[in-house]
Formats: sequence, structure tokens, C-alpha cells
Amino acid sequence: MADKDLCYLTATEAIAKFKRKTLSPVELMKAVIARCEAVNPTVNALTYTFFDRALAQARAAERRYARGAETRPLEGIPLAVKDLHPVKGEITTWGSKVYEGVRSEYTAPTVQRLFDAGAIMHARTTTPEFGHTGHGHSPLWGVTRNPWNPEYTSGGSSSGAGVTVAAGMTTLADGSDGGGSIRIPASACGVFGYKPPFGRNPQGLVPTNNWMFLHMGPLTRSVADAALMQNVMAGPCTGDITTLKPKLEIPRRLDGIRGLKVAYSPDLGYFEVDTEVARNTRAALSVFKSLGCRVKEVDVGWTHAVYDAWIVQWTGMFAAIAGGYVPSHGYLMDPYVRGLLERGLAMSAVRANQTTFVQTEMWAKLGPLLDEYDILVCPTLALPAVKAEHRCDDPDFRINGKRVHAELMWCMTYPFNLVSQCPVATVPSGFASNGVPTGLQIVGRTYDDVTVFRAAAAFESAQPWRGVTPAL
Repeated sequence: MADKDLCYLTATEAIAKFKRKTLSPVELMKAVIARCEAVNPTVNALTYTFFDRALAQARAAERRYARGAETRPLEGIPLAVKDLHPVKGEITTWGSKVYEGVRSEYTAPTVQRLFDAGAIMHARTTTPEFGHTGHGHSPLWGVTRNPWNPEYTSGGSSSGAGVTVAAGMTTLADGSDGGGSIRIPASACGVFGYKPPFGRNPQGLVPTNNWMFLHMGPLTRSVADAALMQNVMAGPCTGDITTLKPKLEIPRRLDGIRGLKVAYSPDLGYFEVDTEVARNTRAALSVFKSLGCRVKEVDVGWTHAVYDAWIVQWTGMFAAIAGGYVPSHGYLMDPYVRGLLERGLAMSAVRANQTTFVQTEMWAKLGPLLDEYDILVCPTLALPAVKAEHRCDDPDFRINGKRVHAELMWCMTYPFNLVSQCPVATVPSGFASNGVPTGLQIVGRTYDDVTVFRAAAAFESAQPWRGVTPAL
């Protein structure tokens, strides 16, 4: 098998080969490292690398497989870890010059679980400053580019994570999602991403466990890999009171979806959606129909009040986390980020709490739909992707010729962080004329992860997205 082919194996395929002794963890790690060295100058998806240490860990995994010892669920699998997720003893920059060179004192619980399961961290992946937005750029690391078309963004804030999976630079990558930060890059890069429901996975990013719209989750090349990874990351955590008991396991074999009732919203009530995205979304609906699903267009009935509520909550949370750095380190920050923090610091508690009324109204409309239908599907992004040098303060940003707010009104992901108990996956739905992938969100009933995985796996089987890779 050629080195590039090794780079595009799924974790489940690689583990099966390890156990049959037809592939070594060292061979896989060497191929992935070579791929990182070859393509990262083009895409700029990595911050720090640990290639020598990763090879040493791969040799230890190779010995365990060779002697037939009991192996862990992710034994010997390359893992790229987002440079927003603390890893004890390693530099975690949050994409900011404020944290340049600062080493973490602890490891995020989901990351530690991946390590304990045998995954090997060979690289850290880029993120915008403090993970503040949906495109890949930071003052510290520069622009992260889409592997399918470097003129466009990879998405964010798990910017490098999406690229590394799509470009064969890793087998698995982890992400975090406060407004779509797993699903945005998964869609833009043409891979699978999963936002678990709130409480399914521990958080561990910031010194609080009360941010109900933050989620840690996987970015992978296949649905099966995401289930494998999610089963490692999920479960109760002593340090996070919000984590759910008992632990939910995604079954290795998932039932089909014939008879599933699928609600479809083209725009969630208020988004302007690019024509190519809309076309690919309609084509995806025909796949569900061919699988025996009953598909019906519905009116979710949401309005721009949803965007306002998310902006207020996100800005307030962002200021609570990083606003204290403005007086001493504001000069190091991207001007837009500094302004965002200053707006958050000036926000009243009343204003923040008023957003919960919007969340209640959102659920009053979505809840009955999910009582009637098993899943809701809609586009992941309203555009395939924005340009790589996109600016959140662009006053003339347009979709279909109409001005829309440049920060996140091109992402149809953030509403589901306000109804965060709903699990949401994104699957690749095709390509646009600029070569950039498009995505489809699959939204489940509260805490019904399994049905979302069933729908995603069935869609993947009917319309496989693997086999075509970026020309890098």
C-alpha cells in the first residue's frame, strides 16, 4: 500500500490491519508524518509537532500488537489535538500571542481519555485567537487554508483539525464546538464532524462547567471512526458536574433507517443560502428518500433573534474567559478580538439573561417538530466557505448578492448550540464549483445520539465521500 493510501485509512481500518499484522503503527505514523511535512507549508494547519516522540510511542504500540497483548481501543492511532485544548506540560496557545510559549498545567479530560485509549498525539492543530470565530486565522499562526482550494478558509475554530483529517495529515482529530467549531471545518473540508449533546462529554477548556453551548467532539473520515472516538471521549467526569450518567455507547452495528421521518429546513427560517449549497442539500434529500425515509419540508420559524441571542451569549462568555487580558495584553490581540472582548465586558447581566427567552422560544418551535420527526436536516454552512482572508467586520459581505453579517451569518451551526441538548452531525453533501465541499447537518432529538449516527452511517453508505482526496 502506497504511503498516501496509508494516510487516508480510517482508524477502524488501521486497527484491523494492526491486529492482522498486515500494517504496523510505525508504518502508519511515518506515512502521516511525511504527509504533514509535505502539505503543511500549503495549508498551515499545524502549530507544534511531536514526531520523534510519536514514533517512539508507535514502536511501543507495534510491540504490543506483535506479541498479541491486549490492546486499547485506539492503540497506535495518530491523533491531532487542537491548540485550544490543554495538554499538561505542552504549550497551548489558544491561537493568541497572549499565550505564546505558555505550558498547560493539566490535560483536558476528553484529550486524556483519547491518550489513555492508546491514541498518539503527533501534532497540534491551528485555531483562531481564543477560538473566537468560524474561519481559520490567528495573529500568532496566520491563515489556515482549505485543502481543496487554498483561496478559501478551512473553517474554524477547529481549523487545522478539519484540514489534517481531509489532507491525510492524521487519522483522527479532536475539536470543540461553541457555535459550530467542529461542524464548520468538517463541512468546509469534506469530513465528518459531531457535536455531542450537552453533558455527553466533559468540557475542561475553561475554569467553569456552566457554558451550555460548549462541546468537545470528533472530526473523522468516517462515521464509524467518530463512533469509536466518541465512545472513548464520552462519559461521567468527576471534575464536570454537567456530565451525564450512565455513559452512552454508540453501537458498532447501527440499524438502517427505512421508515425514518425526516424534517427538512432549507434555511432555518432566516438564513440566506447559496444556490450551490441549496442544490447539494436537495440532492442529499433524495438519498434519504432512496433509503426509505419519509422526507418533508418544514418551517422551523426561527428569526434573526436567534443570531442576536448567540452573539450576546458568546460575547459574554468570551469576555468572561479572556477579557481580563485586555488592559495588559490587548495590544497583542487581533483588533476585532479586542473589540469583541471590550463589548462583552460592557454587557449587562440583564442583557445576557434575556437571551434565555429566545432559547425558550426556539425550543417551543423545534421541540414539537422533533416529536413528530425523528431528525431534522439542513445545510451546515450557507456558503461552501468564505475566503481564507475573510474578515468578521466586512461591511459588504454578501450571499446571493444580499448583505449579511460577516461574523457568522454564513454558518447554520450556531443555533444548535443554543438548543445544545440536541446532538448534531455534519456529513459531506457534495462539492461547489470552486472545488470546496458542502455539508448537511443531521439534528437529533435531545440526547438521541444513536439515531443521528444511524442516519449519518446510512447516508455515508449510500453516498460515500471517501475516495476523492485533495490534490496536495
